Amino acid sequence: MRHGDGVTLRPGPLPTYDWASASSDLVPVAAIPAGLPALTDPAPREQPDAPRPEPGALVPVAHPRIRLLSAYWHEGWAFARPTTWLRPEANDRLITAVDALPPGFGLAVWDAWRDPALQAVLHDTVYRDDTLPPGFVAFPDPDPARCPPHASGGTVDLTLTWHHTPLSLGTTFDAFVPEAAATALESAGPSHDRDLRRLLSSVMSEAGFVVHPQEWWHWEYGTRWWAAVTRAPVRYGRTAPDDGANSE
Repeated sequence: MRHGDGVTLRPGPLPTYDWASASSDLVPVAAIPAGLPALTDPAPREQPDAPRPEPGALVPVAHPRIRLLSAYWHEGWAFARPTTWLRPEANDRLITAVDALPPGFGLAVWDAWRDPALQAVLHDTVYRDDTLPPGFVAFPDPDPARCPPHASGGTVDLTLTWHHTPLSLGTTFDAFVPEAAATALESAGPSHDRDLRRLLSSVMSEAGFVVHPQEWWHWEYGTRWWAAVTRAPVRYGRTAPDDGANSE
């Protein structure tokens, strides 16, 4: 179907992505390191403007301990891609993160670089529900200075794996509910999912990423949000893979 601004909306209910992760009960308690730091909400400054677009500044993600799930492509979203792309430095930092995990663990990536056209479809489809709080899906601003995080190539949606099986850490991917907040499980006391979120946070934070406060699975490096949290200059604006399949 078509929205008033010409954006294609996905008909029917949103996918649940149940196929894309399994219960964290698969992980033995003894496999989770003790004493991991608690997650806390950041205190960001105002998000600065992104630099000018830089086409072709992406590499495909590939590592034996990283599963690539291409969740939107598998669910048939318009403009989704089967290949997982990141900025080279973000990709290197992702590899640093997975290499820091204990034996048995790995990472599974649901999404990384995202075509702005897909961003528009996701945003307009998800926000057919006008009761949903803002922030779960970034507004597809056409202004390059307001680059959505996934369009920069510095953002990755991911989870832990246990022996290559992706895990639901309290919620599934794209569960737009309060429990998806990065710190949502901290106030309830010890739990399996809380401790696994802490493990994911420890390796991703140490590798230089920052988490989206509403989504435990969403991590950014070099983006406008990353700059707001770290007080470092924005590194990345819009980009796209040099594969001849871009929507813009």
